[in-house]
Amino acid sequence: MNAFRVVDGELRVEGLPLSSLAERFGTPCYVYSRAALESNFRAFEAALDGIPHLTCYALKANANLAVLGLFARLGSGFDIVSGGELARVIAAGGDPGKVVFSGVGKRADEMRQALDAGIRCFNVESGQELDRLAAVAEAAGKRAPVSLRVNPDVDARTHPYISTGLRENKFGIDVPAALALYRRAATMPAIAVVGIDMHIGSQITELPPLREAAARVLAAADTLAAEGIRLEHVDLGGGLGIRYRDERPLALADYASLLRELFAGRSETLLLEPGRRLVGDAGVLLTRVEYLKTGGPRDFAIVDAAMNDLIRPALYDAWHPVQPVRPRSGTSRRWDIVGPVCESSDVLARERDLALDQGDLLAIGAAGAYGMVMSSNYNTRPRAAEVIVDGDVAHLVRERERVADLFAGETLLP
Repeated sequence: MNAFRVVDGELRVEGLPLSSLAERFGTPCYVYSRAALESNFRAFEAALDGIPHLTCYALKANANLAVLGLFARLGSGFDIVSGGELARVIAAGGDPGKVVFSGVGKRADEMRQALDAGIRCFNVESGQELDRLAAVAEAAGKRAPVSLRVNPDVDARTHPYISTGLRENKFGIDVPAALALYRRAATMPAIAVVGIDMHIGSQITELPPLREAAARVLAAADTLAAEGIRLEHVDLGGGLGIRYRDERPLALADYASLLRELFAGRSETLLLEPGRRLVGDAGVLLTRVEYLKTGGPRDFAIVDAAMNDLIRPALYDAWHPVQPVRPRSGTSRRWDIVGPVCESSDVLARERDLALDQGDLLAIGAAGAYGMVMSSNYNTRPRAAEVIVDGDVAHLVRERERVADLFAGETLLP
């Protein structure tokens, strides 16, 4: 759904003009639509109707407690990559029994925390991790439910920084090594082998890489079953892309059709780990033009948001749509939208044809995923506020940080 649209000459989110949110909460500010978040989750679930599955929302896309709480109420499970994310799930009312713990570097204390919480599964990524988990579980008098993350060596055809399924990536275990590790895991008293998983990357917009990778994972599951190691679930990860500029995201109906084909006649439950697809288009970063700088080889619109608020353009050269909150009818210029951070890479958008004036509000679109969650305090900049709009009501779901908060835990030397 398109929760952000121009009505009576002004960009609105659901029933509220974005200018009213800027006046109330200040800028920069992340603004999300509750209707869009819920619609995205329900559409995902509806597409998978009839397939025994569990959707585990990937917290790394957007970990605000209010977002997690919405998805928990809709029945979502969660994909986490740290003990901190597990604490967020629990604080938001999520069910630990629907949590899968991914990531290559789990600490022993995080393993114990997850065991005590009773999570559904650990997605193990190396032999040493398996050994550590077995030792932690034995010391706790528990059995750890385990899935091995297989690296299928398939190119997701996405940005190299967000590709995770190739042999040169740090993630997962190649198939022959994984099969050998499964055989060893099956003999370990403190380990319960329950699944197999993969995740080949993010912002995927094509079916063939998913089909190829899934086929390799399912073939590995069949090999294990033939040896008497039967799995309860197969986790095919997430990574479905959204539209930023001219991408053509996978239709959920086509994705679900592939999954039905792959899982026809199989007994395992399907686990999926969508993140960006559920939250990406449900949010914008609201920012105000501080200065317009012209006369050189490039024209700059200097705004109050920066790369510390939205790092994707600097990190991946990512493209986000930029839209004036109150579009002007005057002559446009080609602007680079830049922030105040002391780095030349602090560019939020390049070469955008816009009619702008000092003080104008801009909405940087498709910012609901990997925006606030990746923000920092570089240059001692407080992180932005977060707001969720529900119809004509705005909920402040994260207060803007204060400068004093940023050094409250620091001390001077005696």
